[in-house]
Amino acid sequence: MIIARAIVILSSVLNRAALWGAVLAVGVMVSAALWQVVARYLFASPPIWTEELARYAMVWAGMLGASCAFHAAADPVLFPGAVAASGNKGIAAAVLRLLAVLTFCGPVLWFCFIGPNGTWIRGFIARSLSRNADMLGIPMFWIALAIPVAFSLISLHAVADVVRRTLPVSASGERNA
Repeated sequence: MIIARAIVILSSVLNRAALWGAVLAVGVMVSAALWQVVARYLFASPPIWTEELARYAMVWAGMLGASCAFHAAADPVLFPGAVAASGNKGIAAAVLRLLAVLTFCGPVLWFCFIGPNGTWIRGFIARSLSRNADMLGIPMFWIALAIPVAFSLISLHAVADVVRRTLPVSASGERNA
């Protein structure tokens, strides 16, 4: 029971952090794009790095935002009534959703870390360590990391949804419907 509550609480806390991260990334994206426009049209000298920064901030905003949408059940679903179901139907719907999430996220996470020949060195993240962003000069690892972070969060949220639906009392102490 303690582990189950910890999973629900962890999901909630990480969702809040992801939401703040997404908001920050959108702010960076808008600021970089705004600076590019101002520098181009007022100073006739746009910096070369703003477009790349805006693009990578958009990647982070999109991936973190997707995990937040999943947590809030605001993502597109095939059967909207299943998300709102309670009792045994709600648990069954959450388990099916979890299985679908793991079927999709599992291979993505696997290949983020493990390459086609089964070694860590050929995984997507490891290969990103040796490449740098053209204008920013930072390792692409920091941009590529958005994928496993978001997919791990989505997987955790799906597990937490199943756990939350099976607990008699939610992590906040309120009774589940």
